Amino acid sequence: MKILQVITSMHIGGAEKLITEITPFLRDKGHQVDVLLFDGTETAFKQSLINKGICVYEFAKGGSVYNPLHIFRLLPFLKKYDIVHTHNTAPQLFAAIDSVVCSVVLVTTEHTTANRRRGWWWYRLIDRWMYNRYQSVICISDAAENNLKRYLDHYHTNITTIYNGVNLQSFIDAKAEMALKQQAAGRVVVAMVAGFRYQKDQDTLIESFGYLPKDKYELWLIGDGERRKVLEQLVDEKDLKGNVHFLGLRNDIPQILKAADIVVMSSHFEGLSLSSIEGMAVGRPFIASDVDGLREITNGAGILFPHGDARQLAKEIEQLMDDGEYYKNVADRCMKRAKKYDISKMVNEYERIYVDLIDIRI
Repeated sequence: MKILQVITSMHIGGAEKLITEITPFLRDKGHQVDVLLFDGTETAFKQSLINKGICVYEFAKGGSVYNPLHIFRLLPFLKKYDIVHTHNTAPQLFAAIDSVVCSVVLVTTEHTTANRRRGWWWYRLIDRWMYNRYQSVICISDAAENNLKRYLDHYHTNITTIYNGVNLQSFIDAKAEMALKQQAAGRVVVAMVAGFRYQKDQDTLIESFGYLPKDKYELWLIGDGERRKVLEQLVDEKDLKGNVHFLGLRNDIPQILKAADIVVMSSHFEGLSLSSIEGMAVGRPFIASDVDGLREITNGAGILFPHGDARQLAKEIEQLMDDGEYYKNVADRCMKRAKKYDISKMVNEYERIYVDLIDIRI
């Protein structure tokens, strides 16, 4: 089977991480799997694909991913593959437009429970048309599926859920990044892995450190993005420069998480966060905001705190570190929960959908 994964870029994010993980697995199952980027800017994720022998095409380096010329650039690719699988808004829309003049099996993945365009009442008709050009729409969580169906008002019937998964063994077997740990000088390390954009709400986590003893706690923020300067300014305003460290984009996430004591995700909303599963898989307690996409993976395993409540988040962090037995119980539950999201299950489900769609077409 010839499969093309189409995405805006390979900058940091859940969709990009998913492609980095599943593409080699599908290739190893005997399929030809290539990746097409609207923006081919060099990133760690892109290089990871190349290092694994994946063929990566690109339209440009930088520039707008909504360039209408991409509609015409995409068309020749659609004719070469059995399955074209899109991710993110621009590829979703442009592939749908091209499918009007090109017979192709289209699959897309819905990576979040909400997005900005759903707030534009006039755009709903476009979305209804676009999603109906797809033979299968895959959501990464129950909340994402329910919200999409509600938004489309049941105008699309081929919507299903496949939970995100990660290569758990790489996190379970990881060795802690001791150089970073030593720099913490004995302080408790809290870590968060996420792009610096509004959705992720690193603000609440930073603000929670204003309620924690400065000599006992340290925060590692792994990632980068458009809000970096805003977050750095917040750190300065809260006088937390010695406690909050920006580690940037890293390719040693398992080792960093193993060196941390607690993993947090303070997002406003999620689809189903791969970083959440990764945080659980290293055997550390995981704390998340009580919102769609985090609630279902965390409830009954990790700890949920009220959305945006920095003071309560600080209390949860302190309680974990003040009670060793509680810390261990939460960490054990998180590890057990993570094992339900092994990447092999996800890849098998994706492959099943691809095969079924090809069989129907034949």
